[in-house]
Amino acid sequence: MDIGIDLERLKKDLETLAQLGRDPRGGITRPSFSQADFEAQAWLKERICEAGLCYRRDGAGNTFGRLGGDGKAVLVGSHIDTVINGGAYDGTVGVLAGLECLRRIKELGLRLAKPLELVSFTDEEGNLVGDFLGSRAFAGLLNKEEVEKGVSSFGRPLKEILAGTEFSLESIFNAHQERPEFEAYLELHIEQGATLETEDVPIGIVERIAGKIYRLCSFVGKADHGGTTPLELRQDAFLATADLALRGTQLVATRHYGSMITIGKITVQPGSFSIVPGRVDFTLDIRSASSDTLETIDQEILALAEDIASTRGVSFRSKVVDQVSPVTLSLRLREVLEEECRKLGYSSMRMTSGAGHDAQILSALADAAMIFIPCQDGISHAPDEKIRWEDLEKGANLLLHALLRLAG
Repeated sequence: MDIGIDLERLKKDLETLAQLGRDPRGGITRPSFSQADFEAQAWLKERICEAGLCYRRDGAGNTFGRLGGDGKAVLVGSHIDTVINGGAYDGTVGVLAGLECLRRIKELGLRLAKPLELVSFTDEEGNLVGDFLGSRAFAGLLNKEEVEKGVSSFGRPLKEILAGTEFSLESIFNAHQERPEFEAYLELHIEQGATLETEDVPIGIVERIAGKIYRLCSFVGKADHGGTTPLELRQDAFLATADLALRGTQLVATRHYGSMITIGKITVQPGSFSIVPGRVDFTLDIRSASSDTLETIDQEILALAEDIASTRGVSFRSKVVDQVSPVTLSLRLREVLEEECRKLGYSSMRMTSGAGHDAQILSALADAAMIFIPCQDGISHAPDEKIRWEDLEKGANLLLHALLRLAG
């Protein structure tokens, strides 16, 4: 039997979901527990029930659709929340391709030895309190203090965002108690980079996922008049930040090639046209596929920041607000994916993911693996995020055949 997904149906699902949470700037804004998210979750529930799958939702808002009965399941999924003004495919291709695979298996009446379960995880993007809220809750790996005291990217505590919903901090903390037994997790995702497109390869098999240290930092100097304070007497917090950005990038590029450092958000105070900046608050994102390198870069950047602060007459403050260790994904599942690729006649390549994914969290509980498909020009987390349908079809068919092998 020639078994494959229904690409037209999958395309229609993606296009329909992309209309929920449309942003006036051209992208999609669908953070978890927003009105747009609740609409998307209701739509997903309808699709799961229409497919004849057993629907449920846990205390963290993670959504499930099960095919089959008792026993350890093979999970498949990703997330449908987005960054602010993001794209239509990050996460959603994994959830909807997973749904399509289970739908096809049920339609074809294929008998399975193990149950399959679709999962859509809450707040993978970290709009609320750190990345991976849903999968960390599922795994029982939440930082309770961070969740209780942290402030979301919208400036509101999570408890306040949850008010009036069916969810609470307590239900999120207890979500792991509802976790089904499972032995493997597969996730299909866009690459979020340009490697596959550049190499003209339709399938990436992810070997490792980079870890991250995410800090909130400040340089504190002295606000002075911009027209009267001599340059050599200034305690300019912005110049200190600019110095760290340039020298920190050079440090990582020369000593730790392949790792990353990003200062993505800066707030300058007092922020006036003619006043020397007295304080700058900024984010610092450090990533590496090596745990040792990640820790080394973190310490070297902190030492550099202190040196800059001393030289420029300012002070430096920093605190870690999120941290995820690098992981190596399951060799067993990677070999399954590569063998199924060969059977299907698809070319593939092994890859490291610089972006974080729910598979990173689930790998602490069971074998986990990821399939990457190309995204146009490597663009992601933006309205211009695009894929080719033929690449999606290959990725989804690989996912289908891998699921059949693992569950059959």
